[in-house]
Amino acid sequence: MDVASKETDDRDLINSITEGDTKAFSRFYQLYEKRIFVFIQKKLNDPFDAADILHEVFMEVWKNAGRFEGRSKVSTWVFGIAFHKTVDRLRKKIPIPTDDDYTLQLVDNTPSALEILNTADENIHLQNCVDKLKPDQKIVIQLAFFEDMAYGEIASVIERPEGTVKTRIFYAKQALKHCLAKLIGAKR
Repeated sequence: MDVASKETDDRDLINSITEGDTKAFSRFYQLYEKRIFVFIQKKLNDPFDAADILHEVFMEVWKNAGRFEGRSKVSTWVFGIAFHKTVDRLRKKIPIPTDDDYTLQLVDNTPSALEILNTADENIHLQNCVDKLKPDQKIVIQLAFFEDMAYGEIASVIERPEGTVKTRIFYAKQALKHCLAKLIGAKR
């Protein structure tokens, strides 16, 4: 199924949910449940909290499907709901870093990302390094690379300017390159 027809199907499901169609809601849940859960779980690192928030996200979709204005993709809208509910939960637990935390100047003298990622343990190393990122960097990396969202969509989800998204991704990539270089170097 191509992207345009998937988006049309998603919008049709949202329209049906607005009319109280429980079968459409069930189908929508099946389509998004795993992706949303993984997204929340990676942010919180607590499966029980992630399950609670997942439930809250889908309750919000059920109650507020009529508020979807169509200015973004349905997936962007749903991930935005998940993001905000996750951030609300995190605010209760830990402080969220501000944009001022990204003023570091990093020197890039590491091997290219392709050279680093071609190791046998690339997935384990990469996940370890992603887990070490600052929360604001981790979220944009997850949305960009694991959910395949464009910068504009990410900006919409996290309600920050697109330039901020680009900056966070740049610094996250630099941090990942340094982390991976250390891990790979330690193994050799």
